[in-house]
Amino acid sequence: MADEQGNDALVDLPPLDANSNNNAPQVGVIAQYVKDLSFENPGAPAVYQWQGQPQMDVQVNIGAANVGENLHEVQLKIDVTAKAPEGTAFRVELLYAGLFTLANIPDEQLQPFLLAEAPRLLFPFARQIVSDTVLHGGFPPFLLDPIDFGGLYMQRAAQVQAGATGGQAGETGLA
Repeated sequence: MADEQGNDALVDLPPLDANSNNNAPQVGVIAQYVKDLSFENPGAPAVYQWQGQPQMDVQVNIGAANVGENLHEVQLKIDVTAKAPEGTAFRVELLYAGLFTLANIPDEQLQPFLLAEAPRLLFPFARQIVSDTVLHGGFPPFLLDPIDFGGLYMQRAAQVQAGATGGQAGETGLA
């Protein structure tokens, strides 16, 4: 039997409309798109005869830019290089972006959204594109491990704060 109390907690949210007089924070995803995609297979056709597993090097970078009033582009740059003793097996470079409209977001929450939450929303799609690209290049599918963008953002913020306060951030002072 369903719990009837859960229905009392539901709240009707206003429609997402940046022009309304509503002051509630509002976020909308306008578009997601590939800005740049490159796949290199420099060892073909010999690469398909190489023995052993290549070493994978994965680099992920995040960028955000204000591109209009209440409009922000967030970019995930993902570089994957597979290297074997014989040479580079393949390299994938993906620049995947999302266009977000943000209204009534407090300034102190804007950067955490753009550098943690927005990349979290984009990542599954970028991950699938990388996997499909590697597969279509003739290699076994490569799935990127999940990334905790929120944790990384908090870690980076702590590092920045520690640098600004002379290394004191995060220290408890306990002996």
